[in-house]
Amino acid sequence: MLVKRPDPARSLPVSKIIDIFRRTPEIFSIYWMLFRITVPVTILAEVASRLGLIEWMAPVFSPVMNLVGLPPELGLAWLTAMIVGMWGAVPLLFSLVDISTLSIADVTIFSVLMLFAHGLPIEQKIIQQAGPGMTITTVLRIAGALGYGFILHHLFTATGWLSAPVDPVWIPLSGATTWSDFFLGLGEAMIWMFVILVGLFWVLEIMKLIGLMDFLMRALSPMLRLAGIKGEAGELTAIGLFLGISYGAGFLVKEARSGRVSPRQVFLSCAFMGFAHSVIEDTILVLALGADIYTVLVGRVIFAVIATGIIALLLRSVSDTTFLATLYRQKA
Repeated sequence: MLVKRPDPARSLPVSKIIDIFRRTPEIFSIYWMLFRITVPVTILAEVASRLGLIEWMAPVFSPVMNLVGLPPELGLAWLTAMIVGMWGAVPLLFSLVDISTLSIADVTIFSVLMLFAHGLPIEQKIIQQAGPGMTITTVLRIAGALGYGFILHHLFTATGWLSAPVDPVWIPLSGATTWSDFFLGLGEAMIWMFVILVGLFWVLEIMKLIGLMDFLMRALSPMLRLAGIKGEAGELTAIGLFLGISYGAGFLVKEARSGRVSPRQVFLSCAFMGFAHSVIEDTILVLALGADIYTVLVGRVIFAVIATGIIALLLRSVSDTTFLATLYRQKA
């Protein structure tokens, strides 16, 4: 399959650059939403930590965290990610656990857990609107996170790979001893959050303008076919892979209701996006925390292809009646 490469000499029209400048203030609404979630959650977590509630709750998360070789305290951070999103959990990473005790492997595995399963109430509701059942796709995301994390834990333990102490580019919050230190660190984290959001916005917009995003989406078609995703479903899955579930599944809602994409293809597309989505924005965020790029980007996409391919094979043995009755909700 020939894929047209983006033209490196393609210039950025001045009008387009001006348009990006004009739309940059849109980040304020996104930032304000994240601010309202992140600040109270972080303060509550700090209060709980100082009262000893985190240590008291840690055993509850211990069995799950033991599967992936992480401190049980990080179970609370992952739970926060699953409920409110990655930005709500990021400040907890280095405040719940002493940074000096974490290796690159630890941060990478925790990043994997967040990347697979975060913002579930919102993202899974969008996926449900496309047709796939919320329960089954949520279970798939959490199981995928633990499955990939389990594999990585044993791989890292057996090989010693990524065992060096983590050296993050960005430390949102870490070991504040006084409340004044805590609020100073929280303020700095919120400022950096805004800077990162603006930077991500510009990177994505420029990639669209120069045609790189379209090029990457077309280049992914052969890989998605290995996962059992074909035709228009593949194009929409690629959108979700790069831009997120809100975009990919959002387009799938329309196509599924029009009948242009079959229910089984919609299901596979949503399953894949549950395993791998927003690979640009989310990957940059966890790289700043010290995660390994090959594991959280390349390995994650490979896992998504294999896992979705297995799901596609299993679905072949499921009748249409059973599939529509248990795994998929058709919309009028």
